[in-house]
Amino acid sequence: MNIDSLADKATQYRDLYIALKDAKNGAIDETRLIRDPLRTLAYGTDASFYRMIPQLVVRVDNEAEVQLVLKEARKRNLPVTFRAAGTSLSGQAVTDSILMQLSDNWKGHRLHDHGRSISLQPGIIGARANQLLAPFQRKIGPDPASINACMIGGIAANNASGMCCGTAQNSYHTIQSARLIFADGSLLDTADGASRLAFGNRNADLLDTLVRLSKSAQANSELADKIRHKYRLKNTTGYSLNSLTDFQDPFDILLHLMIGSEGTLGFISEVTYETVVDHPIKAAAMIFFEDMEVTCRAVTALKSSPVSAVELIDRAGLRAVEGKPGMPDILSTLGSQAAGLLVDVRAADAEELEANLVLVKQALSGQATLNPIEFTQDKVIYDSYWKIRKGLFPAVGAVRSVGTTVIIEDVAFPIEKLAEGVLELQGVFQKHGYSEAILFGHALEGNLHFVFTQGFDDPKEVKRYEQLMDEVAQLVAVKYKGSLKAEHGTGRNMAPYVELEWGKEAYDIMWQIKRAFDPQGLLNPDVILSHNANLHVQNLKPLPKASDKVDTCIECGFCESSCPSKSITLTPRQRIVIWREIQRLIASGDEPERLAELKKDYDYQGVDTCAGCGLCSMQCPVGINTGDLTRELRHDRHPNSKVGYWVADHFAGVTKTARMGLGLAGSARRIMGDSGMTAVTSLMNKVSHGAVPKWHKQMPNAASSLKSIPVLQCDDMQKEVIYFPSCATRVMGAGPCAEDKRSVIEVMFSVLQKAGYKVTVPDNIDSQCCGMAFQSKGQFDAANQKANDLNSLLLEVSDNGRIPIVCDVSPCLLRMQESLDPCLQLHEQVGFVSTHVMPNLTVKDKLGKISLHVTCSTTRMGLADSFVQLAHQLADEVVIPPDITCCGFAGDKGFSTPELNASALKTLAKAVDGCEAGYSNSRTCEIGLSEHSGIEYQSIVYLVDQLSQ
Repeated sequence: MNIDSLADKATQYRDLYIALKDAKNGAIDETRLIRDPLRTLAYGTDASFYRMIPQLVVRVDNEAEVQLVLKEARKRNLPVTFRAAGTSLSGQAVTDSILMQLSDNWKGHRLHDHGRSISLQPGIIGARANQLLAPFQRKIGPDPASINACMIGGIAANNASGMCCGTAQNSYHTIQSARLIFADGSLLDTADGASRLAFGNRNADLLDTLVRLSKSAQANSELADKIRHKYRLKNTTGYSLNSLTDFQDPFDILLHLMIGSEGTLGFISEVTYETVVDHPIKAAAMIFFEDMEVTCRAVTALKSSPVSAVELIDRAGLRAVEGKPGMPDILSTLGSQAAGLLVDVRAADAEELEANLVLVKQALSGQATLNPIEFTQDKVIYDSYWKIRKGLFPAVGAVRSVGTTVIIEDVAFPIEKLAEGVLELQGVFQKHGYSEAILFGHALEGNLHFVFTQGFDDPKEVKRYEQLMDEVAQLVAVKYKGSLKAEHGTGRNMAPYVELEWGKEAYDIMWQIKRAFDPQGLLNPDVILSHNANLHVQNLKPLPKASDKVDTCIECGFCESSCPSKSITLTPRQRIVIWREIQRLIASGDEPERLAELKKDYDYQGVDTCAGCGLCSMQCPVGINTGDLTRELRHDRHPNSKVGYWVADHFAGVTKTARMGLGLAGSARRIMGDSGMTAVTSLMNKVSHGAVPKWHKQMPNAASSLKSIPVLQCDDMQKEVIYFPSCATRVMGAGPCAEDKRSVIEVMFSVLQKAGYKVTVPDNIDSQCCGMAFQSKGQFDAANQKANDLNSLLLEVSDNGRIPIVCDVSPCLLRMQESLDPCLQLHEQVGFVSTHVMPNLTVKDKLGKISLHVTCSTTRMGLADSFVQLAHQLADEVVIPPDITCCGFAGDKGFSTPELNASALKTLAKAVDGCEAGYSNSRTCEIGLSEHSGIEYQSIVYLVDQLSQ
């Protein structure tokens, strides 16, 4: 493209930006029109190994905005790409033009006929849809491995399937209707007669084309047979041509063509699925065989038996997880050619399960196995089997060389040719030097994933990959008549091979479909169909060394849904993307001005608004805690802060001063009101460069000093406990609107003593801290100093761990578990109350409906279920807001960066409507929760004390 053309394009994008924020057109808020270098780079990455940087990112709120963007882009001949969660693997969600991303406002749903069908907007995460259906023992059909992160829009647009759904329960076969928006901005609701009529009047040519293509395909027996063959397998290569042979009505054809179209034919703004039964009784077995040929024969034998899933794992895959926690001992004894099957059987009740297991064992009776066929219903063992399967991809990703990416491809062989196909595929990998590649997959469908590491920084490596894919394409698509993309979508990755797989006649039909829907070719160009034979090896993503904390990141995006800053600045994946680019520019010396701008913007976008909660590590397949990188960068800002050391050395005086400050602030509030305090503290915050926190309407009262709290100790108290009140509860008392004005410390004393405990608080407690407050700011030496001091004290008062210790704030207890002597019996308040206190109390009454906030540290410690069970002992109905993970208060972030807390909790008030009160287990979190919910949040121990005797 010449300079004049580039200048013209830049003008068009600038004009589009102005048009989209023009109130006359409907006005998209400027905060949702993103064009700065940092965030366009951040959004230029999906889970594939491609990168394209969009000129403009538009975070659309509703259908009207989608229509506006499409119409305005069409006027200027500018391409548009849609994105939901960005977890797709084939490059179908990246663009160098306009990226239309779903905002948080696409989470509507409607249940029909007691859960037998469900209407879902595209921004709902797949697992959330299943939560909505769980009370009816139903679920959506598609079950991709990314279901905890991917969204309905992507599931439908990619025809994603998974381990259990096969082909019968994918989106194509379970869709009932949809709301669709096309390239010209027109909208069609396929379930509405009036909408169909109006659409037909405006788009007669499109519908006529679909009818013509359908009749032609059905009349062409050779083509029709090919289509039927392709779709008895899993197949997402190209468009869903089975719609031409399965249906005659043009609206049915259109609806099913949209499934798997990857945003190249239109936008799916709502989908209605027929749901499937979610059998509650489950059993699984790991069965090992001598070699791959024997294993594949067993798969064929299982095809007609009542199994829910059969997952094949080759020897390299089994070796990758060998020795990991929960893995069977037999893995280390298997021969070099061995392979395994994970067989899952499900049923509505125990009797049906037993009957199904008999049939499955009969199907395998003629197969030689290396271990006895033993199905288990034990949840721990059952979960460990699935952990093997789900651990395969990250097992490769975690050990790859820095600078390489992990590629996961998926193909499908006709099941009767599975053994031969697998053996030849393994030979192709060896031939091209991919000895580390592992094979696994959904064997009943002949669907195999192969995972390998690949560098793209050397042209020779790019050529090696290209040669591998050329040979794989010939083997799978030509020799075995299989699918080059079974369930991951064609994307940019397989677009150059679509004609090879389908043949010229079918390929020409696909182009006719594309031109009928999108005459100008503006919807996700080059995805699925492309005239560029080298597309799959262009725009490859760089993965330079950035930090030992994050170098294993595969940029899959699984972390994003759990991040509290996802709607205000960056997600963990995006933080890593930007930091990698900053390090690349530093190393290369390229573009110094761009580097300076990225570093400047990253201070706020990447560092200041990261809550550091660690929830991302629980979703990350390789266990990365992006907060560790953030804390490292905060440390680098002030590597040897004298202030940090001084605060650590004078901690008792600091906490006493803070408590006095809250007392004075409370008095000032009574005189000036919240508005006056906001004005004064905003000025002081600015003058002090953030040292003085901004005023918060829920700023707590000062806590009572420990010396003023009466402690009841009776001779008959046989049980002992050491109580460590956190610095937060030693400073902060009840909220300004709380009916119970006691501090958490006073309530903890009451509950523990009521349960018959002799409570001891260590001497000199005011000088103690777990170190969390210092660690979160990157003051690692001061944090370790405080942890060491506390460790020595607690070892002494607990008789070297004989007496249990309970802490009243969950983040502090997590920090203590990570840094103190493992011989200490450390308990978080929820865990201790649930296990040790409640059995000694009688609950005399229950509240009606309460809200529960499970803190990120509670989740990371594995106490979420205990917390929910405790709440159910105290209330008839417990509401856990579905879209809220970490509250974003993050210690003192709620004071210094309140917009993070506000963004993380923006849906809270609506979610807790009708609740009498809210409860949690972190004093600072409760401040923000109270502010943004409209109800008072307190520690759960208040409710325990209120309702028990």
